[in-house]
Amino acid sequence: MSAPDWIAVDWGTSQLRVWLMSDAGAVLTSLTSPKGMGKLTPPEYEPTLLDLVGTALPEGRVTPVVICGMAGARQGWQEAPYAKTPCEPPSALTATKVATKDPRLSVHILPGVSQDKPADVMRGEETQIKGFLASEPKFDGVICLPGTHCKWVHISANEIVSFRTFMTGEVFAALSEHTVIKHSMGEGWNAEIFEEAVSRAISTPATALGDLFSLRAETLLHGLDPASVRARLSGLLIGAELAASKPYWLGQDVVILGENKLAEAYLSALQSQGAMARLAPSGPTTLAGLASAYLSLKDTK
Repeated sequence: MSAPDWIAVDWGTSQLRVWLMSDAGAVLTSLTSPKGMGKLTPPEYEPTLLDLVGTALPEGRVTPVVICGMAGARQGWQEAPYAKTPCEPPSALTATKVATKDPRLSVHILPGVSQDKPADVMRGEETQIKGFLASEPKFDGVICLPGTHCKWVHISANEIVSFRTFMTGEVFAALSEHTVIKHSMGEGWNAEIFEEAVSRAISTPATALGDLFSLRAETLLHGLDPASVRARLSGLLIGAELAASKPYWLGQDVVILGENKLAEAYLSALQSQGAMARLAPSGPTTLAGLASAYLSLKDTK
């Protein structure tokens, strides 16, 4: 491996991603490991990182390491206190400096972002947001980050003004794997049924619990096919989320960070409600955010 000028790290709960970087912004080497935060104790972080990059670190030189994600959680390498909204997405200037045994490392963990009312937190998504804003610095609107915990983030004047997290993805997994609905679930998709379910959940959210059980009942009584069950369940849950997050997307410029089927489902749901929404690739945003954070560190030298 080529000796890097600095190292970018995204330390998630289940996975570790590392990029060895040049000062010019080129990726020299990219590496992954299954040793996410969920599998490590604090003393194990430095050896885990060195297992991946140790042979690339030159002797007699200190290499900066900029980390985002769960390494900064309370259960991580070292807690990086949250920045409070409203705030700009954190830079390396607000990072937590971690003491290391190996003198070749200078480790900086970026903070997450918190909100007091309603209580909410993010750790990792703020770096994606920073990466997106590096490409669209004049963006004023809302960023939607679909996933296990979907986040809606109001951006104005390059700041995170407010945000709201919804457990939609986790609830979908729980219902489809651990309730009676699991007996009706299958693969495939029905776009028409999905959009109908989105509209129903937005217009009559009070019927949600009854509508969920009807998925099983319609399978038994009317032969509702597994693909339609999946689409309707997804539509009901995303529709309920859209009903609650309406102040974020109604009349706003909405960017959905993602290019997978889930992101496309959110795009379809929003467009069916007349929202101004578009997709933006999420793949490069984390690295772009880490690179932007590193530049702020470099500028102080």
